[in-house]
Amino acid sequence: MSLSVSGMMKKEPVCYVYEPDQILGLIDFENDLLALFKASDKTLFYDYKKFLHEFHMHEDKLVRNIEYVHLMYYLAKPNKGSYPSLDLGLNYTEITLHNLDELLGKGKKRIAFDAIKEEDRLNYMAQASTIIFDSYKPLTDALSSDNVLGLYNTVEKPLLVVLYSMEKEGIQVDTKVLKELSDGLAGEIDVLEKNIYELAGEEFNIKSPKQLGHILFDVMGLPVIKKTKTGYSTNADVLDKLKDKDPIINQILHYRQLTKLKSTYTDGLFPYVLADGKIHTTFNQTIAATGRLSSTEPNLQNIPIRLEQGRLIRKAFIPAEDHVFIDADYSQIELRVLAHISEDDTFMEAYRNNLDIHTTTAAQVFHVDFDQVTPSMRRTAKAVNFGIVYGISDYGLSRDLNIPIAESREYIERYFEKYPKVKAFLDLTVAKAYDDGFVTTMYNRKRLIPELSSSNYMQRQGGERIAMNTPIQGSAADIIKIAMIKVYKRLNKENLKAKMILQVHDELIIEAPKSEEAKVMALLQEEMESAVSLEVPLVAEALTASNWYEAK
Repeated sequence: MSLSVSGMMKKEPVCYVYEPDQILGLIDFENDLLALFKASDKTLFYDYKKFLHEFHMHEDKLVRNIEYVHLMYYLAKPNKGSYPSLDLGLNYTEITLHNLDELLGKGKKRIAFDAIKEEDRLNYMAQASTIIFDSYKPLTDALSSDNVLGLYNTVEKPLLVVLYSMEKEGIQVDTKVLKELSDGLAGEIDVLEKNIYELAGEEFNIKSPKQLGHILFDVMGLPVIKKTKTGYSTNADVLDKLKDKDPIINQILHYRQLTKLKSTYTDGLFPYVLADGKIHTTFNQTIAATGRLSSTEPNLQNIPIRLEQGRLIRKAFIPAEDHVFIDADYSQIELRVLAHISEDDTFMEAYRNNLDIHTTTAAQVFHVDFDQVTPSMRRTAKAVNFGIVYGISDYGLSRDLNIPIAESREYIERYFEKYPKVKAFLDLTVAKAYDDGFVTTMYNRKRLIPELSSSNYMQRQGGERIAMNTPIQGSAADIIKIAMIKVYKRLNKENLKAKMILQVHDELIIEAPKSEEAKVMALLQEEMESAVSLEVPLVAEALTASNWYEAK
């Protein structure tokens, strides 16, 4: 561990930089370093959460007067995707940071940070701390001029400690269940392989695009959809267009689903189960331009649940002994946000009267009474409702519903006739995005849309969809973050042993002792529903479960 601290005077910012390659005998952490942080006016960190994990900080000893420069950089430039210190220096200072790979080497030849020459080590640390120190004010000014400083101070920065708590707590995994699921998938995959070989008339490597292309297009004579430089394309879009041409296609698509489930999840999760029997995923604040949190190492937000075999993987995630999972998710939060920001009277009235919005839309679009809506009509209306949120085209809707484009175009036109303020909001948002080059959420989160200035029509169309969706999805992401902070504070305030352990978009999971079950369930629902005030009610549905599978 190498340490650099600058700004040692009280009431001046302290800047903390470290490279966790090798732990050395440091100063007495709690008595000296932590005391320095607490005594300073501000402590500037590049990655505060990483620091907390390195020192296994207990939550009651956290440094509160911190600034998280990495997070500020993300809010100032939300489209970059990654935010290394080198780029921070190039954008906000006159310093070009040494490349660590050049100093330490790569792969097996990489050495520890403390193994390099002292002069190089000190130069690197001086550069890194100066970049953090010198970029703080221009970043603050940038967030202030973009009206994002409030979002940083009241949402993103407080959330960091919540995420640290969740990562530290982790979620328990029943590896026996994972093994059983893996064995079951192996059996299903074996059956699919035999079916595919029989339909193809020969054995081949199903995972090889080249061999699969040869079988489908040369041997079986299926129509060629797309060619690549190396042969035939066999990607998902191509196979989807061939589904009605031969039964082998559906078998191949199902084979791909199951092999991915097995490799990525039932087998792939094992290495992430630590000695405590838990998976400790990492929640990322600085990746998605919409403001959504993401989960990595492993990604627990992307476990496929549309396929039953995917949903079953959630059975392996279990609470500790004498504990339960308390799960709550927002009901149609993105549609409620759309109702709020569009101020469409029909839309808002449906939610205020607690009517089913998909049935309401079906009644409007199909010109029937509410109680005459059929399940088929409701399914169509649901596709239209959620499609509108994502700026769906008539072609996209026709593909989703497997109906003619003319019919899907008529559905969209009827929708906008019945919800005119939704159309006005979307049109105005796109027009303003063309003028400004960006859109914002309800809480001033900005997203740049360079696609709108492209000469390519398809890219501009993609930019328009981003412009329509970001204010809705981004606002929903901000709301769930606010709810997480409120739930975390309430659990601590009431001295409960329950811990928030997982967030998946609009869903929160708490692990609670059975003795706290009723109290935590009420608390979770209450804090989620009162997180913010909208023109329509926020509704969170909470329940208890003995594993994650039962929670949905």
